[in-house]
Amino acid sequence: MALDSFPASVSLRDGSTVTLTPFQPSCSGALLSFYRHLPEEDRLLLRDDVTTTDWAEGFLGRVETREVISLVAKSGGKIVGEATLYRTLHGWTRHVGELRVNVATAFRRRGLATALATAQVSIATELGIEKIIVQVVDNQLAARRTFEKLGFHKEAVFPRHIMDVAGNKRDLVVLANDVSQIWAAMEASRQDYAGHPV
Repeated sequence: MALDSFPASVSLRDGSTVTLTPFQPSCSGALLSFYRHLPEEDRLLLRDDVTTTDWAEGFLGRVETREVISLVAKSGGKIVGEATLYRTLHGWTRHVGELRVNVATAFRRRGLATALATAQVSIATELGIEKIIVQVVDNQLAARRTFEKLGFHKEAVFPRHIMDVAGNKRDLVVLANDVSQIWAAMEASRQDYAGHPV
C-alpha cells in the first residue's frame, strides 16, 4: 500500500469505520490534542514528551524529511490513533524501520492498532524496508499480543532499561521480524485488515 492510496476507510471489529490518512502539517494541533488526552499512565511510558509544541515541531520536521512516515486514524473529524514508522535514510540501519502505535482509549480492543500497524508494514514494503522493530515496556501485554499476531517475535530484553517520569524502572522488550515474514503472517489472517480485525 503506497502513500498515494490514502485516505483509506477501515472497518473496525464493532462495524464502525475510521479513515487512515498520512499526517499533514495542518493536523499538528489535532495530533497534540490526541496525545494530550491519552491517559497519563500511557504517556509516562512514551519515549518523548508528546504533549509539547517543541515535540510537534520536531516531529513535523522529521515527517518533511521523510525520516518519519506517520498515519493518523480519524473518526468524526478527530484523531483517534496514530502510527509512526521511523527510519534512517543513510547508514548501516537504513534497511530497518521502527514502528510505534498509539490509540485513544475508546478505540482500543476494536482492531484499530492492528489496522494501523498493518498499513505501516505495507508502506514499509513499498519503501524497501526489510526489517521492523517495535519497543514495548514489559507490562504492555495488549501491545505485545497485537504485534505478535502480526508476526513479530521477542528479539531482546533490556532489564530496568526504561525509566518513566516518576522514576520507576521497567524492562524494555524489543520485538522484531523481517517485513516479508510479517507480511506473510498478515496475509494468513487478512480479515485483520479487511473488516474483521482482532
